[in-house]
Amino acid sequence: MKNPKNHNLTMDEWDEVKHPRPHRNDFDAVVEEAISRRGFMGGVLAFGSGAAAMGTGLLSSTSAEAQAAGRFAFSPIGIATDFDIHVPEGYSWAPLARWGDPLVSQGDGAFDPETGHDAEAAQHVFGENTDGMWLFQVGGRELIAVNHEYANQETNLPQSEGVPQSLDDVLMFQRIQGVTIMEVAPQDGDTYGIVVDSPFNRRIDHNTETRFSGPAAGHELLQTAADPEGMKPLGTMNNCGSGPTPWGTYLTCEENFNGYFGSTDEAFELPEDYERYGIGHEGWGYDYHKFDERFDVSKNPAEPRRQGWVTEIDPADPESTPVKRTALGRFKHENAACTLAPDGRVVVYMGDDERGEHLYKFVSNGVYVPGGPAGDLLDDGQLYAAKFNWDGTGEWLALTPEATGMDAAEILIFTRDAATAVGATTMDRPEWVQVNPIAAEGYCALTNNSRRGATNDDGTPRTNAGGVPMTVNPPNPRELNNFGQIVRWYPANDDHGTDAFRWDLYVMAGNPKAAEGAYKGSANVTEGNMFNSPDGMMFDTSGLLWIQTDGDDSNEDEFAGQGNNQMLAGDPASGEIHRFLTGPNGCEVTGLCWSADRRTMFVGIQHPGGSWPDGTGLPRSSVISVWRDDGGLVG
Repeated sequence: MKNPKNHNLTMDEWDEVKHPRPHRNDFDAVVEEAISRRGFMGGVLAFGSGAAAMGTGLLSSTSAEAQAAGRFAFSPIGIATDFDIHVPEGYSWAPLARWGDPLVSQGDGAFDPETGHDAEAAQHVFGENTDGMWLFQVGGRELIAVNHEYANQETNLPQSEGVPQSLDDVLMFQRIQGVTIMEVAPQDGDTYGIVVDSPFNRRIDHNTETRFSGPAAGHELLQTAADPEGMKPLGTMNNCGSGPTPWGTYLTCEENFNGYFGSTDEAFELPEDYERYGIGHEGWGYDYHKFDERFDVSKNPAEPRRQGWVTEIDPADPESTPVKRTALGRFKHENAACTLAPDGRVVVYMGDDERGEHLYKFVSNGVYVPGGPAGDLLDDGQLYAAKFNWDGTGEWLALTPEATGMDAAEILIFTRDAATAVGATTMDRPEWVQVNPIAAEGYCALTNNSRRGATNDDGTPRTNAGGVPMTVNPPNPRELNNFGQIVRWYPANDDHGTDAFRWDLYVMAGNPKAAEGAYKGSANVTEGNMFNSPDGMMFDTSGLLWIQTDGDDSNEDEFAGQGNNQMLAGDPASGEIHRFLTGPNGCEVTGLCWSADRRTMFVGIQHPGGSWPDGTGLPRSSVISVWRDDGGLVG
């Protein structure tokens, strides 16, 4: 995710500017020690799903290509550096929904290509900066739920250089973020479009009434003067990744919620728990706190604790109230990947997208019965954090009062502290997590970590927000990691509900053309498919893993030859990776789902540069449709 004020800076880079740490490295010694550990290069870095179990070690690129023959229905494309979308020969694309497109009839002129729209119109249009999404079939209709992660301030308020001047400006920001539920349908030929005025169309934003459920609901730490029972929080915000449940609801994930809060009282003493979650006096420039007291922590110090949850939405019921499921913990959620254990228990994997934070798993106590009630399955269960060992094994550490020294509600409200207490592995920004639908294995995109392995001037290691050193460790073996990697794990006995697992690295992104040593990437990364900063991921029904990137698209220095951000398809069985799509310069490619007949792919394009996609006026984040010209299946 880019910074809303200046989308040339990532949120981590913005944090570095606001809270600089000194840099000093001992690169060669640390990395060489990491990658020479017993078993690491021989078994932990392995392409094929069975490689670690069979002890085959690294596959050559030749054998990987042979095993992948026939798995890809497209010819891979090259990089691009322009302001357009590129897909393989035999495929086409078109916009499905652009920021500002109407969800309800409202006459002409609701969106001005030079100035955007006002706060009133923002309630009824497709929001900005799309991210995670999913398509649901309801009564023969196709509904897409899609996140709107944040607002580009200067794009939305060009007349004031992105600085809000009134409560109306703040309301406009609040209303174009959150979640859109919209009905879509084929329009002309192969393209899809929004069904304007569908009874299912609705916006869920920063002011929508939601409710808490689960063990922390009603806790005094969540109570405010406006909601003394601590049960009815307002809004869901900074909605990053997502995931569907087996019972047909949508899990939207609240990530960098801290950036919306600030204090009008510079002398206000921030609560101790704010530091771990990055909540300060200034916020990130949205200035909500200057016009809306709910976001002024000096007046409402409990309000930030009411964000940072996984929120469940029923797209089939436009009158339903979104539910914040506290049993899934509070942190900077990237997405939520649901699967079932063999005994029917619900398993939800989640990443906490910040440098040095953790990978989590929730396992329900109850079992899912198709067609049966599922309302409380995500309220009653056990939350775990992952620990990875050098020998390719790992374990899920239960976050219990006995293990953490915290009570049950505190574990969920301050989940990061609980994970630190049990010794969970610090990770290189755990982003999207996915579960292979045809094999018992999970994947997590570790997008990058520019602080891993660096030291302060006094020689001490740089730490995460909880003070835990970020030295190299098994799944994060490179310091100053600007390229990222994808870690994969295999649950014991093919049971996602178990505590033990084996793991390997599916890919280490890199640049074999311009980088050195371990930064060239793993052997399944070539000059023809190289990329940096894997972020979004999604499996299709055939078991291909689609990888989306949000990295450095300067095409310079160590990133030379990598071009714009992109979407690639990877074969888990062989490790082969092919580039499928490139986005316009400046964008992140994020969010992916398919039409009911699997003949159209929907892809999110966030914070594009230039005047994409219209060619004039403001850049407009969008969801696009991609299809095969011969009408065949796409994924």
